[in-house]
Order: sequence, then C-alpha cells, then structure tokens
Amino acid sequence: MAEQAPARMMTVLGLLPGGDLGPWTIYRNKRGLVVWFKKAPPLAPPTDKQLTQRNQFRIAAMCWKALSPEQRAQWELAARRTTVCMNGYDLYIHFALNPKDRRKETLQRQTGTVLA
Repeated sequence: MAEQAPARMMTVLGLLPGGDLGPWTIYRNKRGLVVWFKKAPPLAPPTDKQLTQRNQFRIAAMCWKALSPEQRAQWELAARRTTVCMNGYDLYIHFALNPKDRRKETLQRQTGTVLA
C-alpha cells in the first residue's frame, strides 16, 4: 500500500527522493506525486541477463574512475554546454554502455570538447 506521510516530510525538507531509501522504494507517478512503497524482496535470484547488465555498469563505473581529472572535466564541461539533463558521469556511462552511438561525435563538435 502506498504511503504519503514520509513523502510530505521529505519534500518539506527540500528533498526529491527516488529509488530505494532504507526500507522504502520511492518514485514519482505520472502526476508528479511521490509514491512510497515498502521495499519488496526479490522473489528469485537475478537472471543471467541481469547479472550481465550489472557487470556492464560496474565496468563502466570503473572506467570512469580510471579517467584523469582533465578527462572527467571534459565530460562535465560537455554536459554543462548542452541542454541534456545529465552530468558528465551520466553522459560518460551512456556512451560507455552504447559504444556505437554516433552522437558522441556530434556532442564533441557542438560543445568544443574532446571526450575520451
């Protein structure tokens, strides 16, 4: 059953939570309301596809950490110079998980950055 009391408290504090927070799963519905549910434990172990995807994200995050501060700064700069609602890390992860996405070339050209 959805609960609203914690949501009101969090938005009063200026927080817009989403995802898992302690024993709660939180999301915004189509009308923009924050919905809280008690976290449901998984009923089955993760599938091979889920494990593969988690490993891809893990590897992409490790590659981000391996970038030099200058390379990370270029990704952050590219994110600020565009109209996408992402930061540099988000952009990097997108292109790391989608290496055939040719929009990276357009992004570099339009933002005047060199992205590793």
